[in-house]
Amino acid sequence: MSGRLNSAQPYALGLFRIVVGLLFACHGAASLFGVLGGASGSGGTIETGTWPGWYAAVIQLVGGGLVMLGLGTRAAAVVSSGSMAYAYFKVHQPGALWPMENGGEASAMFCWAFLLLAFTGSGAFGLDRLFTRRTSEQEKAAVERQTPVTA
Repeated sequence: MSGRLNSAQPYALGLFRIVVGLLFACHGAASLFGVLGGASGSGGTIETGTWPGWYAAVIQLVGGGLVMLGLGTRAAAVVSSGSMAYAYFKVHQPGALWPMENGGEASAMFCWAFLLLAFTGSGAFGLDRLFTRRTSEQEKAAVERQTPVTA
């Protein structure tokens, strides 16, 4: 059974990345454009340039989109994880110790999910893999052309 689970791991990780990235991007779109219930469920948007909300929303939209596509996954995940750690400790944690009490469950979960993706990479279905594969194939071809042929 472990063999089957291990062979499916890149695909499960890829699906996890897509879902987490999509949900994160939806939070950013809601805050920036007022869709999906808008900022904090009020139907409104966050005023441009407002600290820290507007910047967090931009990180959510861009970071979530990049993670969802699997493009620059590790870097986008590190920035997104840091953003959610900041949100938890500066916005939620002063209200109460536990996420259940302070409303910081989403921030905590996103923080840890993105930290996991920063260490594991994009998994299957990511654009990172296409570029990595092309780059390694081009490097191999370049090395083969540079290797002198001896008789």
